Amino acid sequence: MASWQAHVFTTLYKLTLKPKLKGTRDPARVRRLLVTRPFALPAGVRLTPGEVGGISGEWAETDTNPRGLLLFIHGGGFVACSPVTHRPTTSYLAKLGFRVFTPDYRLAPENPFPAAIHDLIQVFLSMTGEPPVPVCLAGESAGGGLCVSLMLALRDAARPMPKAAALFSPWTDLACTGDSIHSNEKKCAMFYADDLIYCAKMYLGGTPADDPLASSHYANLAKLPPLLIHVAADETLRDDSIRLAEHARRDGVKVELKIWPVVPHGWQLLAPRLPEARQSLQEAAEFLT
Repeated sequence: MASWQAHVFTTLYKLTLKPKLKGTRDPARVRRLLVTRPFALPAGVRLTPGEVGGISGEWAETDTNPRGLLLFIHGGGFVACSPVTHRPTTSYLAKLGFRVFTPDYRLAPENPFPAAIHDLIQVFLSMTGEPPVPVCLAGESAGGGLCVSLMLALRDAARPMPKAAALFSPWTDLACTGDSIHSNEKKCAMFYADDLIYCAKMYLGGTPADDPLASSHYANLAKLPPLLIHVAADETLRDDSIRLAEHARRDGVKVELKIWPVVPHGWQLLAPRLPEARQSLQEAAEFLT
């Protein structure tokens, strides 16, 4: 059963954030709307600016990091957000024992596909080093989709792969063909279909939406590492997760899919206040290690 906090935050998003995002075609305005409110860091967690593979970003860590290295890829529709906006998620992952790096990858429309993927390849290969050390991968929304694109690029180049990946509501079909894009439009706490379609066009920059590296829904997923997928039942991107799990299993990949009731898209960002957010991140940490 969903917590009372999940009902409150979902209703709050529907009444405040979703109407403001509706019809917004200015990336600068989207970026302003998705700024995270200040919050208290978990005890013992520190945040440090850093650079990995020539890409700037932020480390979240504690004095001991028994779960090892984690590359976290933030969401934001490919056009917004940063390591700063996703501190509620990354700091909690650090509290759970990871040394987390969140890169400030290039955003669209100024830097369309495949700029972000090129940045992430540099970061991941620098984190793994030579000889390679294990690195886990996690990402949310557009960042979840970029996680899969990154793994496909690494696989096809015969480079080291992540140990495992945790994907939170990954956006994997930029053609937006999943039924939930429209059937969940009224129930979703954040997005309308037209706004997702517009963000996809800004990111693609003329690349076909069914390009397998941009939209992993159209890719062969064989030889990817184990995947954990968490998605909200009522969000517009629900079917991207369901179909990703189906296709991964078809291609021989180990997958765990969990569909969460009531919670809004990107609920892991609410870790300081939402029990389901902390539970999702705890389950991800256990899966990744």
